[in-house]
Amino acid sequence: MDRRNFIGGAAWMAFSMSVFGSVVKKSDGSFGGNCQTTNDILGPFYRPDAPIRKDLTYSGLKGTIVNLRGKVFSEDCSTPLKNVLVEIWHCNAEGQYDNESKEFNQRARAYTDETGNYTFKTILPGKYLNGELFRPSHIHFRVSSEQTKELVSQIYFRGDPDIAKDPWASIPKANERVLEIFPEDTKGNLMVKFDIYVSKKG
Repeated sequence: MDRRNFIGGAAWMAFSMSVFGSVVKKSDGSFGGNCQTTNDILGPFYRPDAPIRKDLTYSGLKGTIVNLRGKVFSEDCSTPLKNVLVEIWHCNAEGQYDNESKEFNQRARAYTDETGNYTFKTILPGKYLNGELFRPSHIHFRVSSEQTKELVSQIYFRGDPDIAKDPWASIPKANERVLEIFPEDTKGNLMVKFDIYVSKKG
């Protein structure tokens, strides 16, 4: 590698670290990253034992359909993790949670595949009043496995005007979880991409 290419590569490496995290030396002398996904409140509407499924849509469902997908990575910021349980739940287009029905609407669980991928087909959530303010549209996550620490978090959507006044979505550590919604193909299907970085137990 010549000097020019090395300088260019080093500059790109520095840029990449500034965007995606940086290398950290641990107490045991090994190296890892500081890319871990930040947590958020669990909220009052979690229900255990939601169905294992990737498609949360059904006949008569109102709302804009979106494909939510990403990978789960280890704390080194690069190793994908298989068999991690990813749970999601959110309100419907009218801002209501299904807290009782056997259908577990807008609730699902799925395990990551061999390369760490997960995917859900669902709708963009509506909003509901939290005191005098509307909570911004959001999707709850709970991520767990035998090897990793449990992560409870939420994602929000860029351009939502209610983020600025929300006590959880507006804090700096939530910035990385305010995501773009974009067309993923020529047919107008929408996608949200959310890669998740978790820590090992112990």
